[in-house]
Amino acid sequence: MADKKPPKIKGDKPKADSEDRFPNPRSWMLWALGIFMVAMLFQVGKTANSGAVDKVDYATLQGWISSGVEVKGYIEHPPPNASVMCTITGYRDEGGKRIPFSFEDKLDEAQEKFLKENAGFQSRDKNTLLMGFLVNLLPILLIFLLIWFVLIRQIRSAGRGAMNFGKSKARMLNKEKNKITFKDVAGVDEACEEVSELVEFLKDPKKFQKLGGRIPKGVLMVGAPGTGKTLLAKAIAGEAEAAFFSISGSDFVEMFVGVGASRVRDMFEQARKSTPCLVFIDEIDAVGRSRGHGLGGGNDEREQTLNALLVEMDGFDTQDGIIIIAATNRPDVLDPALLRPGRFDRQLTVNLPDVRGREDILKVHAKKVKLAKAVDLSIIARGTPGFSGAELANLLNEAALLAARCNKKSVSMSELEEARDKVRWGRERRSMAMTDEDKRITAWHEAGHALVNVLLDKCHPLHKVTIIPRGQALGATMSLPKDDVLNRQSKEMRETIAMTMAGRIAEEIVTGDVSTGAASDIQQATNMAHAMVTQWGMSDKLGMVLYGDTDDYVFLGKEISQNKTYSEQTAQQIDTEVRRLIDEGYKLAKSLIGENRDKLDLIANALLEYETLDGKQVEDIVRTGKFIPTERPPDIDPPSGADAATHTPGTPKSDKPKLDDGLGDPAPATA
Repeated sequence: MADKKPPKIKGDKPKADSEDRFPNPRSWMLWALGIFMVAMLFQVGKTANSGAVDKVDYATLQGWISSGVEVKGYIEHPPPNASVMCTITGYRDEGGKRIPFSFEDKLDEAQEKFLKENAGFQSRDKNTLLMGFLVNLLPILLIFLLIWFVLIRQIRSAGRGAMNFGKSKARMLNKEKNKITFKDVAGVDEACEEVSELVEFLKDPKKFQKLGGRIPKGVLMVGAPGTGKTLLAKAIAGEAEAAFFSISGSDFVEMFVGVGASRVRDMFEQARKSTPCLVFIDEIDAVGRSRGHGLGGGNDEREQTLNALLVEMDGFDTQDGIIIIAATNRPDVLDPALLRPGRFDRQLTVNLPDVRGREDILKVHAKKVKLAKAVDLSIIARGTPGFSGAELANLLNEAALLAARCNKKSVSMSELEEARDKVRWGRERRSMAMTDEDKRITAWHEAGHALVNVLLDKCHPLHKVTIIPRGQALGATMSLPKDDVLNRQSKEMRETIAMTMAGRIAEEIVTGDVSTGAASDIQQATNMAHAMVTQWGMSDKLGMVLYGDTDDYVFLGKEISQNKTYSEQTAQQIDTEVRRLIDEGYKLAKSLIGENRDKLDLIANALLEYETLDGKQVEDIVRTGKFIPTERPPDIDPPSGADAATHTPGTPKSDKPKLDDGLGDPAPATA
C-alpha cells in the first residue's frame, strides 16, 4: 500500500492564464460604479456653474445687437418632432469683460436669420443630459483604459514585478532552427564524450537507472575563450530531442532590486513544464561570483540572484529532469556552494586543441571555404600552436578574404600563411613611412634576434624574420615550436632570455648606442626570469619555494587586505636572482654575436634588401656564411603577403644603404 499514489484533487489544478488575465465580475462592477459617480460629479458641477449665467429674452438680445454690442453664441436646436424650445447661449462684451447669457425661446426663420447674419450665431444640436454625461464620461474612460492596459495588465502578466521585468529571458531552441551536431565539433573529443552521456540519458534513461545510477544534475564547462564551450552546448541541443533553454548570465542582471532572483525562479518554472529538458547558462560568472569578497561586503542584488539559483538547483523544492549546463572561463571566481556535487556534479575542462585537434578544426571550417589542391592543413596546424577554435575559424576566414581581394579562384598556402601571421602578429603596414635610419636600426635589431635564435639549441625553431611593420611593431622575429609546448625546461628559458636580449646587443655593437625599441624585450625577459625564481623554483639560491599568492581574484580591495608571504630580505634576494638571470642571458647573447659578427652583417644586409627572410635562409647563412636568394618562377602570382628573400617582378631594388650611427625604434622579437 506504500506505493499507492494519492488521488488527484481537483482543487489543486493551476489556474488558467485567462483567470489571471481578467478580473472577476465584482471588480468590473466596482470600477463601473466609480466611473459613473465621477462622471455625475462632473455633470453636477457643470450644472451648478450654469447658475451664474444671465437670463434674458429675445427682445433684449435684439436690442444689444442693434445698439452695436458685440454678441456671440450658439443656437441649440431640439431633436426633430420635439416640443422643446431652442436654447440660445452666448456672451456679450461690456468694457472688455465677457458676460454670459442664456434663454429658451421658439425662434422663427427670420429671427434665426437675424442672429446668424448680424451677430455670428452658430447652430448646433441640443446637448441633452445624456449627451453631457457621455461627453464627460469619455475622457475618464480613456484614462481608465490607459491605466488598465499599461500598468495593471502588465503587473498581472509579470507575476513578480512591474512591466514584465520579472519574466525570464531564456530562449527555447527548436530542433528545426538549430542544426549543429557533434559532427560540427572537433578538437575536444573527451568533452564530446562526456556530454554525449547526457543526450543518451535523455533518450534512454532506463539504461542508467537499472544499475542505480543517476544522471548529473549539472555540468560546468571550463575553458579559455574561443575553445568551443558554447558550440558544444549548441551541439547538445541539436543532438537531444528534449527541450533546450539558453540564457546568458548577464540576462539575470537588472537595474531593479529583486528582478534577478525573480527571473531565476521563472526560468526554472518554465523548465519544469517541459521536463526532461536542458538549461544552458552561458558566462555564469556574471551571477555566480563568490560571495563576501571586496571592501564593504558584496553586492546584495547579485547575492540574491545567486541564492535563488542555488536553491533552485538543489534545494527543498527541486525536481528531477532538469539538467543544467553552464560555461565560464573564470572558474576561480565562482562561489564554492555552486561547485559542489548536487549542483554541478562534473567540471568539464575544454582545453586548447593539440596538433591533431587543430587539424580537425581546420577541416571542419574548411568545408565552407574553397581551398586549392596543394593546400596541406597539417602544416597550418603545426604552425598555429596555442590557437583556439575561434582563432582557427578566423584564420580561414581571413585567408578567404585575402584570396578574394586578389581575385583568386581558390585559397592557396600563401594566403593561409599570411592569414596566420596576420592573426598572430598583426597585419603588414607596408605603407608606413619609415626613414632609412629606422630601417637600418630595425634590420640590425631583428638580425640579432634571428642569429642568436639559430645558434642556440633550446630555442624554438626560427620561422621568419622581417623588417616590414606588422601590427604595432616595426619588425618581428617569429619562431614556432615543433610540437605543442606542454612544459618548459630551465635551460630553454635561459636561452630564450638570451635570444630576447640579442636585439639590443646588436644595436649597441653596430651603432654604439641603444634605442627604446628593446622595451618589450626587457619586459618579456623580466617576467620570465621573475616567474623562474618565484613560481617554478629554478633558482638555487632561493630554492623550491613559492613566493607570493597565485590566487587572481579580481575583487576590489583583495590586494589591500592580503599580506606578503615573504620578508623584505627575501624580496631583495628575488630581485638579485632576477637580475642575475637576465645578466647571464645578456652575456651569452653578446658573446655569440661577437663571435659571429660577419653573419650578423649578412643577415642585416639581406633584410635591408629583401625585407623578409624565412628560417631556412637564416640557417643557411649561419651554416655556410653565404646568402643565396631564391628566384621566383615567372609563372607564379605575386605574393599576397611577405614572402621570403624574393623580389616581386617589376619592383626595383634599392641600393644598399650605408650603415650610420643613429637611433631607431625596432620592434621586439616574438618568441
